[in-house]
Amino acid sequence: MEDSVDTILSEHARALIDGCLKKYPEDQKQSAILSALTEVQHENQGFLTESLMDAVADYLDMPRIAVYEVASFYSMFETKPCGRNCVAICTNISCMLRGSDEIVEHIENKLGISLGESTPDGRIFLKREEECLAGCCGAPMMQVNHVYHEHLTIDGVDEILDNLK
Repeated sequence: MEDSVDTILSEHARALIDGCLKKYPEDQKQSAILSALTEVQHENQGFLTESLMDAVADYLDMPRIAVYEVASFYSMFETKPCGRNCVAICTNISCMLRGSDEIVEHIENKLGISLGESTPDGRIFLKREEECLAGCCGAPMMQVNHVYHEHLTIDGVDEILDNLK
């Protein structure tokens, strides 16, 4: 027997989704999909499981495949376990021209991992290449646990990474 939505989705997640649903017409529940997946991923240590995606689909009256499509399309969603701290470095043209390639290379060497991998201790997940994080005026920039860090230098990156628990 499958678990019910109420046992898979936390009370907090259901309340957040319900709040999002109020923003949309009753017949457009799928409009809350990004907020719903973001919350359940956050509550599940940074990744989505099939049962969580199924529960979101059921809660929003969506086909399960539609939820899988969203989760696999957007780079903000992970469907496999990953490190506690998510680090994403923008590599789009503005950041690239201001040194993001060197930042990526430095981080990979410092942590001993490549883009898309987590450190062996599970402390840091270095996301796949990010095409744009919409912070061009602060290039080069990265996002750590949804917080922007702009005008990066190697020393600044080291300080940020060293302070992650």
